[in-house]
Amino acid sequence: MHQNKVAIYCRISVEEREATAQGLESESIQNQKLLLLEYVNQKGWELFDIYCDEGFSGLTEDRPSFLQMINHARKGYFDIILCKSQSRFTRNMETAEKYFHHEFVRWGIRFVTVVDHVDTLVRENKKERQIMSLVNEWYCEEISENIRMVFRKKMEAGQFVGNFAPYGYKKDENNRHRLLPQEETARVVREIFRLYTKEGYSYKKIAELLTQQQIPTPWQQKVARGEDLGRKNVKHMGVWAPTTVRRILHNRVYIGDMVQGKEQKVSFKEKTMKSIPQEQWIIVRGTHEAIVSEEVFYKAQQKKQSGKKRKNGV
Repeated sequence: MHQNKVAIYCRISVEEREATAQGLESESIQNQKLLLLEYVNQKGWELFDIYCDEGFSGLTEDRPSFLQMINHARKGYFDIILCKSQSRFTRNMETAEKYFHHEFVRWGIRFVTVVDHVDTLVRENKKERQIMSLVNEWYCEEISENIRMVFRKKMEAGQFVGNFAPYGYKKDENNRHRLLPQEETARVVREIFRLYTKEGYSYKKIAELLTQQQIPTPWQQKVARGEDLGRKNVKHMGVWAPTTVRRILHNRVYIGDMVQGKEQKVSFKEKTMKSIPQEQWIIVRGTHEAIVSEEVFYKAQQKKQSGKKRKNGV
């Protein structure tokens, strides 16, 4: 292995990326690069490559460039990883312990930071690294709790806090927490309710009809608006599912009520969500314009209950 061959790693979170775009703070990938390249030159090290992740939390290892760098470290492509600070590498105590004191030791990797002076070559600062890991994780937990409280207050005030407006609605351009009917898709919602309550169609039959008529699905509508849907299989993007029809028919958002807080993260470290009991949902009536009348909506709910009774032999 070539001695003092260094890999630079830079990271900013979603919040930092948005703040940088608005000119609110100096933190940016570019600033990190400049700082770290200057440090490499001062030390006389040889640069192997620069790895950057924009819009990723330091709590997770699931970052494209991070994983690529770790793979290259495992293969011995370089012998130093350089970051602006330990928190740029990770804010997770378990991840820090895993790499700093185990994997990097096995792979012969030295970890160095510029701002908080971390250097795994210096045995004496091991406790400092561990304390820093604890503080970084505490910081994330506190931020997560603060964000959760802010979101809860918004939900209690009847403000919409979702990433995407429900099918049939759009976010108000002047107030992203307010929903406005999106007439093209609102017509489809009304037709779904009509087919279910007046024509007696099942979820499956409605879904098949909408697909046959090539009515854009909620997913297609989001793609058309350029909304980021993550890594999903696009094979059945144009096919309406009975479950989609069911969700629309039994969502109180269509009578102007806001129902939120149905699920929450298992932990501030995890993306996994858990369902919240219905009695704990946050419901605020009359927050926006209804797409269907309460009479039509509750007729749909009665039909659902009648179907359950027939199925159970009541």
